[in-house]
Amino acid sequence: MIPSLADARALDAADPIAGYRKQFAIPPGVVYLDGNSLGALPLGTAARLGEVIRREWGEGLVRSWNSADWIGMPRRIGAMIAPLIGAQADEVIACDSTSVNLFKLIAAALAMRPGRKVVLSEPGNFPTDLYLIAGLEAQGLAAKRLVEREALEAALDDSVALLLLTHVHYKTGAMHNMAKLTRAAHDVGALVLWDLSHSAGAVPVDLNGGNADLAVGCGYKYFNGGPGAPAFAFVAKRHQAALQQPLTGWMSHAAPFAFVDDYTPAPGIERLLTGTPPILGLAALEEGVRLIAEIGIERLHAKSRALSDFLRAAIAQGAPDLPCISPEGPGPRGSQLSYRHPEAYAIAQALIGRGVIPDFREPDVLRLGLSPAYIRFEDCWHAAQALSEVLASGEWEREEFTTRRAVT
Repeated sequence: MIPSLADARALDAADPIAGYRKQFAIPPGVVYLDGNSLGALPLGTAARLGEVIRREWGEGLVRSWNSADWIGMPRRIGAMIAPLIGAQADEVIACDSTSVNLFKLIAAALAMRPGRKVVLSEPGNFPTDLYLIAGLEAQGLAAKRLVEREALEAALDDSVALLLLTHVHYKTGAMHNMAKLTRAAHDVGALVLWDLSHSAGAVPVDLNGGNADLAVGCGYKYFNGGPGAPAFAFVAKRHQAALQQPLTGWMSHAAPFAFVDDYTPAPGIERLLTGTPPILGLAALEEGVRLIAEIGIERLHAKSRALSDFLRAAIAQGAPDLPCISPEGPGPRGSQLSYRHPEAYAIAQALIGRGVIPDFREPDVLRLGLSPAYIRFEDCWHAAQALSEVLASGEWEREEFTTRRAVT
């Protein structure tokens, strides 16, 4: 069946979570398909930040570390994220950035596997994950080994300390089998670190069900925590006592306000902390996580699948020669569709000129993020129409669209 605008509106009318779109700031006339890069602003965030600034900071001053429980925010928000990723409340903490948390957990995993240095990953993994392995490799602490995803299990042997993978691939949306790969790594004595940056808040994740060891994720994509929002880290409870993270800042101390010279790590997940928590960033993240938790991952995922099926069918009708590189059918994938075209950058710019905001990834990937908390089926229909018209008209060839600018 060829999807029509009437079909889209009928699906929106029947959507059980359609009302949540009103809780986000979506500019009129904009179709926003880049929430897997930066989530939209929840309307409640401005009020929450205003409260933190005016009352907690402005009136409470330093007392708000206790009276407003600023000191407990990393643990509190971590506990909110935990059920959304299949973890226990005392296994997740919100802190630092994804990159910093990756560094901490890669280094900690290597220390937990003495005599092994290999960190196994795949080519084309998100660059920061690979760069951090390279940084530790330059210090003589790690040895990076990259193999294609279909060969990962065969590459696991007793030299591997850590398998580091992104659960949902940032370009294609392809999803790894977490439980299967974790089991294969454990069979050779290796640990596994999962990057959930393109999973958490959009698709079901079951860290404990998959017997995961370690995980990280970001707060500014599907959790809508704002640009540069704090990230989160997961350490399975069975590993927490042995985990030695390298950034032993004062907030990871067992008694940070004792101000003693010798370091003793906090007994649980709080040993993943480093410095003073960024309260404004955490307050914004808390509002985003609260909203996603209220909607529920199962409902979000169900809508994500329906949106992607609708959009894929609409694009196949309007641009049948444009190859989709995201997994088809009922198989596992993230909340996005990705298409390949040699002029994907210019096409993305032409779409932006029409009010449709997609994403571009080098060298030739047009990425359409489907944040189900606020994307409508009607948005998908308009995006498919705009893409078809841009390709048919050749307007992407205009110099204003082909001239490269910095993109995120």
